[in-house]
Amino acid sequence: MRTRHVIAWLAVAAVAGAAYYVVKERAPAGPAPAHGGAPAQTVAAQTAQIQTWQPTMELVGELRASKGADLALQVSGVVQTLSFESGDTVKAGAPLLHLVADDQTAKLTSLKATAELNALTLKRDTEQLKIKAVSQATIETDQANLKNSEALVKQQEALVSYYTLKAPFAGRLGIRSVDLGQYLSAGTVIVTLQALDPIFADFFVPQQYIGSLKVGQPVTLKIDAYPGQAFTGAVSAINAKVEAGSRNVKVRATFKNPDDKLVPGMFAKVDLEIDAAQPFVTLPQTAIVANPYGSTVFVLEKDAAGTGLVARETFVKTGQARGDLIAVTSGLKEGETVVVAGQIKLRNGTPAVVDNSHIPTAERDPNVSD
Repeated sequence: MRTRHVIAWLAVAAVAGAAYYVVKERAPAGPAPAHGGAPAQTVAAQTAQIQTWQPTMELVGELRASKGADLALQVSGVVQTLSFESGDTVKAGAPLLHLVADDQTAKLTSLKATAELNALTLKRDTEQLKIKAVSQATIETDQANLKNSEALVKQQEALVSYYTLKAPFAGRLGIRSVDLGQYLSAGTVIVTLQALDPIFADFFVPQQYIGSLKVGQPVTLKIDAYPGQAFTGAVSAINAKVEAGSRNVKVRATFKNPDDKLVPGMFAKVDLEIDAAQPFVTLPQTAIVANPYGSTVFVLEKDAAGTGLVARETFVKTGQARGDLIAVTSGLKEGETVVVAGQIKLRNGTPAVVDNSHIPTAERDPNVSD
């Protein structure tokens, strides 16, 4: 039994000795590195800067013509003449279409003849009244007949005018939907007419910002059809009530549109300026680390020896984003060096080496390219 115990202890001592030898041979010579031996991590970093930003609200709007209508006639009939083509620009009052109205025109001629006869009768009887050849009652009857006939003429003239379609305002016509000789029922849409300059943009603003709204407030409009181009306008009207369902207020902005680039029905991104310009500490959006407790950034500071950099994680509050940049409202000061790439490798106190050779420049208004 004693021999067996001695052999076991000798085996344990041999294994321990071998392990000590391996550790001693592989351990690096010299003192252990600082920060618990953690190696320096390569990161990209930038300096937090102050930029003056105009606070804006990004909203979705819909374009609407300043004047727009689907043109139709009040009466039925057959198309006799067409005086326009699809897409024409017309002036107010320009004739566009005429229906066959021969019977109505003939009736108008008859009524005018009756009115002329009644006028002559009144004139003749008035002369006869001077010599007492007719009574005053006859004159009054003649006057009533003349007024009645003139009223019938005006009524028939209005009816005849219903057979002609005229542009109610200046603008651009849409696609023609009728042809010569076609029978039209009353109310059939013939063509759409839109006044495109100026043009409106309608959008909704949350009720908590009503106090920041005023007529004349600058508005910027961006359309997907024109990338990189912005249209400037101003608030022209604010609705007198808040929508009960959404608790938003409807706002209308007016934009000049001399080239007719903006078309009613388009959806647009609306940037509404809501307050005065303010200075903000700004960073690339890649610097922000989101976690369940809030947003954080890693700030680089000198280590205890003053020869290197170490990372310090700090909580920040963020504001609006502009392009690649984001505003930091608290938790960071101008001039601090902040890690913008490589944060996943960092912890509090991790040594860091800065290498910015492989990161793109963060821009406030980047140009998107294919």
